[in-house]
Amino acid sequence: MHIHILGICGTFMGGVAQLAKSLGHTVTGCDANVYPPMSTQLTQAGIELTEGFGVEQLAIKPDLWVVGNVVSRGNPLMEAILNQGLAYTSGPQWVGEHILRGRKVLAVAGTHGKTSTSSMLAWVLQQAGLNPGFLIGGVPGGFGVSATLGQGDCFVIEADEYDTAFFDKRSKFVHYRPVVAVLNNLEFDHADIFPDLAAIETQFHHLVRTVPSEGRVVCPANTESLERVLKRGCWTPVERFSANGDEAPWQARVLGASRFEVLMNGEAKGLVEWDWSGLHNVNNALAVIAAAHAVGVKVTDACKALSEFPGVKRRMELRGEAAGVKVYDDFAHHPTAIATTLEGAKARMTEIAAGAGVPTGNLIALFEPRSNTMKMGTLAQALPASFDEAQAVVCYTAGIQWNVRDTLGSVGERLFTSDDLNEVIDHVVSLAQPGDWVVAMSNGSFGGIHQKLIEALATRVRA
Repeated sequence: MHIHILGICGTFMGGVAQLAKSLGHTVTGCDANVYPPMSTQLTQAGIELTEGFGVEQLAIKPDLWVVGNVVSRGNPLMEAILNQGLAYTSGPQWVGEHILRGRKVLAVAGTHGKTSTSSMLAWVLQQAGLNPGFLIGGVPGGFGVSATLGQGDCFVIEADEYDTAFFDKRSKFVHYRPVVAVLNNLEFDHADIFPDLAAIETQFHHLVRTVPSEGRVVCPANTESLERVLKRGCWTPVERFSANGDEAPWQARVLGASRFEVLMNGEAKGLVEWDWSGLHNVNNALAVIAAAHAVGVKVTDACKALSEFPGVKRRMELRGEAAGVKVYDDFAHHPTAIATTLEGAKARMTEIAAGAGVPTGNLIALFEPRSNTMKMGTLAQALPASFDEAQAVVCYTAGIQWNVRDTLGSVGERLFTSDDLNEVIDHVVSLAQPGDWVVAMSNGSFGGIHQKLIEALATRVRA
């Protein structure tokens, strides 16, 4: 089959393209912005790319047009496809029908931590010898790719609640039909397509309705939004987890910033000692252990694998160090994710400093409110408290529709804002001292600020 993918350079659709190619299909595609790294990955996979959505692409005459949710009505190529009555489908539906059918699907859903948790789960299954396939919205360490078919029965997929396509406004994850569904958390987000939290809860309920009675739903204890989802109807055993002291079959006894014991029904089953920090990552790990256990992985094996987990690109990824200052890249863009990222970073900084017998450096939060929800300012009022752990808050404000300085006023003298990237870099360089950590948070490229900042810090040392 020849498929032509509209919106092929997105993380999800690019992964779909590579999976389709691995199945032996002829794959081509187009996008408005064809650029590295995804364009490089696709070209290396032998996938021909076209810049833009011109109607001349009709001459390609594929068997099926696969449409990403970046495409809307008015798109010239899509309008031509509709007018000529050509066969088309969405990316998630194609994945559900051609990749996931017949596989033991483990789907990871939630407002935060989907990529990290999916990556951990794929890693644990791989280390257990299950050779899983996966499709993840990031590049998990140890694999080097965001998607692979795998050779075993299991398939891990990051289950996004964003809408499927312009012609299918259900969440992507309703197409995945998982045997194990991880519902990691649930808060309001995606204000551009959801009017309120209740609307998202409805989509999560649709997902729950697809999980078989012999499957498993894994979720945190005492999360009101998820409890409302489950009370609307659940026909599957539910296993809850907690690193917060709540009553649950799966619990963690935290022994340090990056060390915890795993308990199953009150009995210690394993120990995780890793390079990651923060209670959110402990909860992610518990979800992974419970999900992996549901498909036969021993708890001790899962703990051992997590202790060796190499991480995920753009999730507290150390991009470099200069002038004694560490520069990290993180995807956090929701107030809760920002808070948990900074809490984890501060705890890890403190632990490392104590071990070395030196004072803990300052934590500098560098933030770009880039997501649609953040640009709209929908969650802006919750932002000030998210930065409590940071000694300095630097916000890049280009393209923002609300007054950042007024909204973040309670941050006080710690706050610096600018819509000029060079000014932002200069300010961070003027602040940062040896032992400090800079955590740059954005769901975009942030104008390449990480490398620019590292180079500017290095120049300061040479000057």
